[in-house]
Amino acid sequence: MSKFRRGRVRNFCSTKSTDHGGNGIEFRATRLAPGANTVNEVFGATRNPWDLALSVGGSTGGGAAALACGMIALAEGTDFGGSLRVPAAFCGVVGLRPTAGLVPRFPVPLQWDVGSVQGPIGRAAEDAALMLDAMVGASALSPISVSPPWQDLVAIVAQTRDLKGIRIGYAPDIAGVGIDPTIEHVCRSAVCRLADAAAIVEHLEFSLADGREAYLALRGETMVGRFFEHLDETDKFGPNLKGNIEAGLKLTIRDVATAERKRTEVWNRCRVLFERIDLLLTPTTPVQPFPVEQNYPEEIAGRKLATYIDWIAPMFLVTLCGLPAASVPCGRTSTGLPVGLQSIGPRFAEPQILRVAKLVEDMNPIGWPPIVRPSA
Repeated sequence: MSKFRRGRVRNFCSTKSTDHGGNGIEFRATRLAPGANTVNEVFGATRNPWDLALSVGGSTGGGAAALACGMIALAEGTDFGGSLRVPAAFCGVVGLRPTAGLVPRFPVPLQWDVGSVQGPIGRAAEDAALMLDAMVGASALSPISVSPPWQDLVAIVAQTRDLKGIRIGYAPDIAGVGIDPTIEHVCRSAVCRLADAAAIVEHLEFSLADGREAYLALRGETMVGRFFEHLDETDKFGPNLKGNIEAGLKLTIRDVATAERKRTEVWNRCRVLFERIDLLLTPTTPVQPFPVEQNYPEEIAGRKLATYIDWIAPMFLVTLCGLPAASVPCGRTSTGLPVGLQSIGPRFAEPQILRVAKLVEDMNPIGWPPIVRPSA
């Protein structure tokens, strides 16, 4: 695009796509939903507007699908393991997990919890910025509440014309679970185009895979705390939530301490990384949207998954580190499905994350789902 200055690409875009051959997990007050799908036993499943046979992800799948169809202007939800980012990727919209504390949460069972955060979803980066500006603010009701270090996020994002000087690293599989080669190709191509916006782009060999066990342990501990008053009623819960709570009850104090030590180690690894780059980009989900009847994918690029939650590891490892991240549509597969690119930054990097998201969506427009008639 002529308005962009060309940046630098370090040993990256000429590399061929390779097969590096992982549900949005959260508790919403109105549903017990530790699964990355959106299925209601009364009303049925929410279907993907790009292909009605496929899942929208979850657990804010209804909001993402409605946005993609133009039914609503904005949506919000919580993100624990990817509940904003998964449906954003599957439906072709922007979902942002903010820095913990920016959006105060009250009342919640665990007020010191930094894993589950409230955030916006929009059809574009500027929409997500608009809603986040309305959501943030310090509150005496939340012990981890903080004020944003910016004045007007919407203006910052809207005024973005290039990414001059922004250092971007791309890592295709930060979770070590493998990745669908089609998704990797679409994401890699989109990242390469950011050099036309004057960004400095490089390929990284960066992994947080050793943090997976730590997240699962801390997730179990969190589920026990959230449902503390109902620990004798787990037989009333669905299999995913019941399994999470039972796993948490089996933890020892040594298990929890080990997980906390690993969390610190992984966070420091990210801290060091962000001393030399500004943002880390990676595919949001390692799989394409799967059949709506399916609870979760059982394999990635032919590799069997160890647990039902492994397929969202590229997102829950961001949660483990307490970092902000957004999923932005960066293109479509040959079958017309949207692909999400995850942009991760250090704490309070929301302006940079959404600036990059704006240019990614500008340079890789995906249009409207086929069920939406433009004339309407």
